[in-house]
Amino acid sequence: MGDTTGEVLDSLAATPDPRLREVLTAVVTHLHDLVHEVRPTLAEWEAAIGFLTAVGQTCDDTRQEFILLSDVLGVSMLTETLNGSDAGTESTVLGPFHMTASPERALGDSLDLLGGGPPCVVTGRVRDTAGTPLAGATVDVWQCTAEGFYDVQQPDVQPPGNGRGLFRTDDDGAFAFRTVVPSHYPIPTDGPVGRLLQATARHPYRPAHVHFLVEAPGCAPLTTHVFVAGGPYLDSDAVFAVKESLVVEFAEVTDPAEGARHGVPVPFRHAEVDLVLQR
Repeated sequence: MGDTTGEVLDSLAATPDPRLREVLTAVVTHLHDLVHEVRPTLAEWEAAIGFLTAVGQTCDDTRQEFILLSDVLGVSMLTETLNGSDAGTESTVLGPFHMTASPERALGDSLDLLGGGPPCVVTGRVRDTAGTPLAGATVDVWQCTAEGFYDVQQPDVQPPGNGRGLFRTDDDGAFAFRTVVPSHYPIPTDGPVGRLLQATARHPYRPAHVHFLVEAPGCAPLTTHVFVAGGPYLDSDAVFAVKESLVVEFAEVTDPAEGARHGVPVPFRHAEVDLVLQR
């Protein structure tokens, strides 16, 4: 009696799964240490429970407020970093908007179903760390519009799948698609995570980026972004996800022959993305 932490830890000793026992032991230990350190009042404890309850109640089929909370506290980025490798393209956060399946598209197809801005072409190649092209790799892409909104945020404006595409690389590991240059945008602030940002005097903005989730047989999957060089918030991403190696130039192209090759008018913007997976 009297040693609450010890009693809880003792209750976990018979947990059959050793990894679960290890994780729960660490969680209980750190949580109890936190309570000892900050000594919350009962009202503060109830407010914390209410906040987490509100986070869960805000989640639905197209919104994941718990991932957003993990993102703004830096936990998502820390987990990605600890699970990443020293080889290949650097990983970064999944984000809260990978909530619907991307429609399968042919190489060269457009993600932009709205005609929502000056055209952009993204080309790239998937290879392993030895430089071998990875044919048939799946490249799942999702991004916001030139105005900064994902399809799930504007169901009355954007058709489902706008800004999304699932591609398979060709025999040379290459992929290509047409789109628009995405905008920087604020993460959702109309829920409990937004109120947390307001309470801590933090801005909600993310720099402009395109998401990639890449998989190939025999390789570790890669979750990453490419960030638009020169845009705002690269140095103050609300979810701490920017890595220098992932900042890519979206260069203006004025050559009519290049426009004809990609099926877009000039001028257009072009980004070249090299995605390297570790076997």
